[in-house]
Amino acid sequence: MLGRSTLSRSGSFRPENIGQNALAMIGNLCFTFFVVGVLIFTIIAATYEPEDPLFHPSTKITSFLTSNSNATFKSDDTVVRTGEDFMASNQTAFSNFINVTDVDTLSTDNVKAHGAAATALDSCEGPLDCRDPELFHMLMKRVIEEFKDIHFYRFGKPVPGSNESTCDMGWRFRPKEGKTAALYKDYRRFVIARSENCTLSLVGIGDYHSGVNARKRKKNQKPGFEKTPGKQEAGQPLLPVVGETVNDMLPVVESENSFSRGRYLLYNGGGDRCKSMNHYLWSFLCALGEAQYLNRTLVMDLSICLNWMYSSSNQDEEAKDFRFYFDFEHLREAASVLDHSQFWDDWGKWHKKDRLSLHLVEDVRVTPMKLTTVKDALIMRKFGSVEPDNYWYRVCEGETESVIQRPWHLIWKSRRLMDIVSSIAAKLNWDYDAVHIERGEKARNKELWPNLAADTSPDALISTLANKLEEGRHVYIATNEPDTSFFNPLKDKYTTHFLDEYKDLWDEKSEWYSETKALNKGVPVEFDGYMRISVDTEVFLRGKKQVETFNDLTNDCKDGVNTCTAAAS
Repeated sequence: MLGRSTLSRSGSFRPENIGQNALAMIGNLCFTFFVVGVLIFTIIAATYEPEDPLFHPSTKITSFLTSNSNATFKSDDTVVRTGEDFMASNQTAFSNFINVTDVDTLSTDNVKAHGAAATALDSCEGPLDCRDPELFHMLMKRVIEEFKDIHFYRFGKPVPGSNESTCDMGWRFRPKEGKTAALYKDYRRFVIARSENCTLSLVGIGDYHSGVNARKRKKNQKPGFEKTPGKQEAGQPLLPVVGETVNDMLPVVESENSFSRGRYLLYNGGGDRCKSMNHYLWSFLCALGEAQYLNRTLVMDLSICLNWMYSSSNQDEEAKDFRFYFDFEHLREAASVLDHSQFWDDWGKWHKKDRLSLHLVEDVRVTPMKLTTVKDALIMRKFGSVEPDNYWYRVCEGETESVIQRPWHLIWKSRRLMDIVSSIAAKLNWDYDAVHIERGEKARNKELWPNLAADTSPDALISTLANKLEEGRHVYIATNEPDTSFFNPLKDKYTTHFLDEYKDLWDEKSEWYSETKALNKGVPVEFDGYMRISVDTEVFLRGKKQVETFNDLTNDCKDGVNTCTAAAS
């Protein structure tokens, strides 16, 4: 009765009011959903923190530096990808290699019964003549036959070695199954025996880069033997040549007149220092792109700060040289750049005398397009102290993004580091497979990577690799597991190799050590974490077969539970 009287009094459910009440209820319900949606969006926006400011200024960098696949080597905390990584491999050019049949065939009468190449000379007197054409042909043929896993593109003429029975010879080559658009240079020492009847035979070939007298090539010197480049190669981009002598001395302004006629761009301050290497390059290439757009010389600071994630001290480390990590010789030859220390010295000497003016820009919203009419000798962009508005890459955002093209082709990896990579691959005869095994913090975090520790245990690895790699193969293991003895059980099936086996390539007696020490004004340079990652990664990428942690060894996602991309599945 009470319920009935209440309904009767309200009149809400009278037949004539049903439509009106239904509309009101629907409206209230929609408004409630709207308020809840706004509340949820507000909470997400307030608590969301991007992994790295590198990834939110533009969708282009995300697609450029990160892979759509579930690749092991993640770009934000490992080695950065540089210009040569995006260079299309010109198969037409690489197919034009030298075969044994291209070398003048020696007389079969002079080949020894045991198969060693041999040739006879007119005279047995005096020291060995390394310039003899027949000797040159013999060495080329023997090298091509000895190293079956590489293609040869140029041979240099032999030169005298360390004594009267040795010759040094160099050549350019590329692994037969090479995936990168690069050439390599090797130079080795050949020990040659001369018999009583003047017959020469090859006794032995030295190790990688043992023929130091054949390393340097004089200007305008013609190669000893090289196939004529085909027409299809015309206009192809310059390829990195790993193993050539590096000349990364700082560029010098020729005269006061030359300096005064120049036009310069300089970025000053900002919050980019000591960030990840990816962040550094993304900002640096913005500056370099603007300089090219404005047709100005970029004044750059070659002293960079190494982020703590790459340092043995777990702290940011200042005073690292750009040339430790990147190919400054290529940058200097392909673009107009000047070291800031030299620039300020010259500026101090001549700017008043020659009335050189400075145009200061303190707002990143001043686009490069607005600076095209500036006539001042120096445009200086000065960045503030508030992050992320003081990041250099902010200059290239917004409408500028479609105008300034970052010149990735100008940045190559350090050829000194790449020479270490080439040395390791050569010690393995360019005939090895590679496995990347990620453990460390991820293996200990069972919440995000529940299966990783078990899937990368020795027993699991032996089982998984049995279906991927042939037993008995040389296998290079790139890993962050500090104790490599953890992988000893794999030695029953494979000949395993790790980065630290090759410490002699960067120790105190190495060429890398002496050259980087000279760059660093006589102070020894540490082979730091970034260098280790860079070399480890590049050796891995040159394996004939490559097995990755998150693609091949475990079903866990590289970034944690439920982060696998569709492309990886």
